Amino acid sequence: METEQKRFDSGDLPALRRILCEQGLLSRPDGSASWMQGDTSVLVGVYGPTEVKVSKEIYDKATLEVLLRPKVGLPGVYERSREQMIKKTCEAVVLGTLHPRSSITVVLQVVTDAGSLLASCLNATCVGLMDAGLPMKSLFCGVTCALDADGNITLDPTAKQEKEAQSVLTFAIDSIEKKVLMSSTKGTCSVEQLQKCIAASQLASDAIFQFYRDSAHRKYSKW
Repeated sequence: METEQKRFDSGDLPALRRILCEQGLLSRPDGSASWMQGDTSVLVGVYGPTEVKVSKEIYDKATLEVLLRPKVGLPGVYERSREQMIKKTCEAVVLGTLHPRSSITVVLQVVTDAGSLLASCLNATCVGLMDAGLPMKSLFCGVTCALDADGNITLDPTAKQEKEAQSVLTFAIDSIEKKVLMSSTKGTCSVEQLQKCIAASQLASDAIFQFYRDSAHRKYSKW
C-alpha cells in the first residue's frame, strides 16, 4: 500500500514517452523523487533550507546549489553546464527570499540516459522540490524537441533520435503563463522552427503538469 501511494504511473501520454514517478523514497533528504521518462531515469534529493557556509551566505535570500552526478565517473563540463541551467530555472521559481541566509541543495543522480536527459532532470527537480515542501511561485517542467532535416518535430526523443536529429532543443516551461524559463539548443535551426518547437513544448507541458497534479493528489489523498 505504501509503495502504491508513493509511485504514480502516467500510462501512455500523447507524444511523450511513459512517465513513472515515485516520491519520498529516500529518508535522509528533505525531499526526494525518482523520475523515469521512457528508459531515462533520474534520482533527486533536495536538502534544505539548512545552515549555509559563511562564504556562500546571501543576506536576503537562500543560496541554491545544484549538483548533477553522471551514471559513471566524475562530473565534467557537460554536467557543470547542465547544473547551471537547472539552477537558473530553480532560482526563477523558488521563493528564496522566504529563507534568507540558508542553503538549498539539489542533488541529481543519473541512473540511465536514453534521451531527453536535461528535460528529465528538470522534471525530477520540480517533483523533488514539491516533495520537500519548498515554496515556489509556479511549477516548471522540461520538454525536449528534436528537429530532423525536413523540419519535423519529435517530442521527448530517444538517444537514437537525438543523434540523428539536425538540432535538439530543450525548454523549461512554467505552469502559470507557460513562459520559457530556460532554453538549450544543440545544432542549428531557423527562427520559425524555434517558435514551432516552443509552441509544441508549451502544449506538451500540459500533460506533464497534469501528471504532477495527479501524482500529488494520489500521494496525499491516502493520508
